[in-house]
Parts: sequence; C-alpha cells; structure tokens
Amino acid sequence: MSDVTASDVTALAGKARELDTADELGKLRERFVLDDAVYLDGNSLGALPAHVPGRVEDVVRRQWGELRIRSWTESGWWTAPERIGDRIAPLVGAAEGQIVVGDSTSVNVFKALVGAVRLAGEGRDEIIVDATTFPTDGYIAESAARMTGCTLRPLTPAEVPGALGDRTAAVLLNHVDYRTGRLHDLPALTAAVRRAGAVSVWDLCHSAGALPVGLDEHGVDLAVGCTYKYLNGGPGSPAYLYVRSDLQSRFDSPLPGWNSHAEPFGMRPSYEAGDGAVRGRVGTPDILSMLALEAALDVWDGVPVDAVRAKSLALTDFFLECVEAYVPAGRVESVTPVAHAERGSQVALRSADAGAVMERLIAAGVVGDYRAPDLLRFGFTPLYLGFAEVERAARVLADQLAVAAA
Repeated sequence: MSDVTASDVTALAGKARELDTADELGKLRERFVLDDAVYLDGNSLGALPAHVPGRVEDVVRRQWGELRIRSWTESGWWTAPERIGDRIAPLVGAAEGQIVVGDSTSVNVFKALVGAVRLAGEGRDEIIVDATTFPTDGYIAESAARMTGCTLRPLTPAEVPGALGDRTAAVLLNHVDYRTGRLHDLPALTAAVRRAGAVSVWDLCHSAGALPVGLDEHGVDLAVGCTYKYLNGGPGSPAYLYVRSDLQSRFDSPLPGWNSHAEPFGMRPSYEAGDGAVRGRVGTPDILSMLALEAALDVWDGVPVDAVRAKSLALTDFFLECVEAYVPAGRVESVTPVAHAERGSQVALRSADAGAVMERLIAAGVVGDYRAPDLLRFGFTPLYLGFAEVERAARVLADQLAVAAA
C-alpha cells in the first residue's frame, strides 16, 4: 500500500463505520459462531449458527438415544424432507409443497436432468449444459446424456437462446458462476427455454440465501441446490430438489427408491410413485445432518431476502472500492461484473500468484479461497459480515500482494 495515504485509510474506515451503524442486518451476526478472522468463504461453507450444537445434541441424546425408532413418527423424522423443503421454499421464491430435501447436489442434478428429458418427451434428444458450470454438473450431464440417448451441447449461458430448437430436451444452467460470481439472467433464459418447448433445470448453489431467485414467479421447471453455503447447513448438509407443482404428476425420477413409493411400507415388488414433491425422495434420509440443517434455517426467521440482496451488493461494492483504493493498479483484475444485475454475492480477483497470496491471506486472518489457475475468490455472506471487516480484508490483501511483489 505504498501509494495509499493515511487519510485514504481513515476515510474508508470511517465510511465502513457509518455503513455498519446503518446496517439493519448487523445484529444477525450474534446468531453465529465467529472469531476475529474475516470470513469470506461462506460461498464454500457457511458459518455455524450458534444454537445448532444444542439442537443436534437433543437429536442425538433424546430423539435417537431415548426415543430411538419412535422418533420417525414422534420426532417427525419421516416428514423432515418435505418439512425442511418448505422452510427453504421462501428463500428461493417457491410456494410450499415443491421442494424436497435429501441426497447430494450431484444426485439431485442427476434426478432433475434425467427427469427433465423424460418430461420433454419424444423427439427431443439434446441436452444443453452450461459450459462454465461447476465440473460435477458437467460430469452428471454427460452421464445423463449417455443414459437417455441424448446429444450433449456445452454452451455458455449467453449462447443458449440462439441454440434452442425442436430437439432441445433439457437445459442445465447455473444461476451464479462459481468462479467469477457472474449472475445469469434466470428470468430471460427460463422464458427462452419455455418458448422452445424444453425443460429448464437451474443450479442454485451460489444464489440461494444470497439473492432473490423467484422460481415460481419465473416459471422454472426444476431446480437443485446445496445447503452448506449461504444457507449455513453444515459440511455435507443435504441438498434439495424443486419440482414445479404442475409437473409433479409427470416427474419420473430415474432413482425410484422406497422412500418415494406411494406405499413405502407396503414393500411391493412393483414401483408406484408417491404424490407431490415426495417423488424426489430416494432412500432413508440422513437424519442427523438434515435436522442440523433444519435448526440452521432458524437464523432466517424474519429476514427478508430482498434486504439480504441489498446488503450483499453494498458489501461487494465497498470491497471493490477498497481494493481499487488500496491495491496498486494492475496488480489484480476483477473478473466479477460491476453491474448489479450481473453480480452474485462474491468477488473474484485474478492474480498470477493467487494460490500463494491466498495462503498468506488466510495466515493473516482473512479467509477466502483459491480457484485454479489464478483466481482469488471472496464470498460475502450478509447475515454475518460487516463493512469494517470488508475494509480490513482489502487492506490485508494489499499488504500481502505487496509482500509477494517484494
């Protein structure tokens, strides 16, 4: 920070204090277990809500330890996948009865994508997949294409509208690019897929809990997402599957487990799908992690998603402002869009020595992450991140970049 004056730092630190004073969500920080580090990796793993350990202890000691098998009914274990799905629903703009929780994101992508091809019907033999997607989505899409006899076309989201046609069966897209933080136009892309007669599948891993999604409002067909990032459900917490209500009677899951059977305890040799979102279930739910997630979702009580989005944009704006002030020109390059309509809740900075810089940042108390080959990635979780922390993170970043250049 050799070119930065003390008055520059004082001005930005003062602005941070003013922003924190006016922050209506600032009081939510006390709901989480945090320390003195600036935690900018909530887009990989959300912080622990403070009340979750006590709730999990009750699940283990009382529900499992004392009630044992009775907890499937008396503690509501059996209905947890749909009940928790209804807790997630308002965070992604969905009415109740359309989301089921369980399995991993990868498994739910597979269910959704094969189910989408089956919904599309005869004559449609092409799957379009986001070419910039998280690798697993691409792997699953390739496997689903082989299994359904479809051709796979990897395209950027911008290329999708011009590529849709009579053969398109399903389109799998990410709402937010996990590397750059670019927010894609879900309403416009969903409408284009619908006009083409294809089925839309959205991956919400980097948007749910950070910004409004509007699944029902925009007519999304199918969606999946994880719960351990902005939803703070814990490492490996179960993912979820959204099936729009008018499609549920035709949704044909490629994984017809006993939990989704119309008579799960009938033990019949032939399969008959249950009604509603339950069709997305497969096997026995992971109760411990699922109920930890249910407890974690309590931090969202009374929190408007629109307010979260407003703070997210303010945090990322302020971080970019501080980086511009503190970091010498040309030392890093932001690959995250400046326009609010195109930005998720993270900032990615390109630096040739990003891996080494991130190691030093973490050692200095600023926790982000690194994505090969050259991206410093910072996630901004509005529920527990403050503006003073953002200013500090930018100063530490400038210091560590200076060390690297020395």
